[in-house]
Amino acid sequence: MSTRLPAVTVVGSINLDLIAAAERLPTAGETIGGAFLSEQAGGKGANQAAAAARLGGSARMVGAVGNDVNGRRMLDALSGAGVDTADVDVLPGPTGTALIVVDRDGENQIVVCPGANSSLSLDGVEFRPEETVLCQLEVGLPVVLEAARRHAGYFVLNAAPAMDLPAELLERCDLVIVNESEYALIPALTQAKLVAVTYGGDGSAMFERGRKVAEAPSVAVTVANTVGAGDAFCAALVLALRQGLDYAHALAVANAVGADAVGDPSSQPDVARLGHYVARIAVSEGVL
Repeated sequence: MSTRLPAVTVVGSINLDLIAAAERLPTAGETIGGAFLSEQAGGKGANQAAAAARLGGSARMVGAVGNDVNGRRMLDALSGAGVDTADVDVLPGPTGTALIVVDRDGENQIVVCPGANSSLSLDGVEFRPEETVLCQLEVGLPVVLEAARRHAGYFVLNAAPAMDLPAELLERCDLVIVNESEYALIPALTQAKLVAVTYGGDGSAMFERGRKVAEAPSVAVTVANTVGAGDAFCAALVLALRQGLDYAHALAVANAVGADAVGDPSSQPDVARLGHYVARIAVSEGVL
């Protein structure tokens, strides 16, 4: 196993998260009072880039923010996490915003207003064959397809939010990462080369062409916020696999990172270095 973490370029969304923490989620047409409001840096792309950087990878963000106060705040947050933001465009108009309600158990409802994310372009962006490119679906599918076509190296898709995916894109993916619901909503994933599926409290599993080839249990933790947990899992799994861990150990490491993220109220939690989680898993298995 290599000890050098690979370079990761994330192509994806950058949002301001407006989070209302309430006792429970409202039903249709219902108003709930007594919530606590916070503003945080977010967006699936930015969350994954921040997690990759904090885990110790060399992380670059390709995205777009608006020419406004929120855009500058999002850039500062990424830079503060150690992410290279040279390929983040500042565009006229508003920065993307996510309206999030979180209940006392950490479950959430999210509405995304894409803002500048909807105008993301890859013009002038170069991809190196040795780097890993990680995309999600909060930016336009044509942008994701373009990244897949232009990048000659390892390509990963976090297929969220769930949607029908072109066969060309699925065949190009070296790895697809989804949660249990997304896996059920995208039947074509059973034909994909390699798919990691998360099951919340039931851990995660790896599938090759629909056949389960590895799994790992979850890590028990008190839930504070699930918004950034899946993104931290994605970054950790990519880094662990690219570092040379086998499927089961990579899943276990990513589960541990996701558990730390769930216990943190932030959408971009301050996780430890990847080596910390690798060592933790080794101790739990009696290897160290």
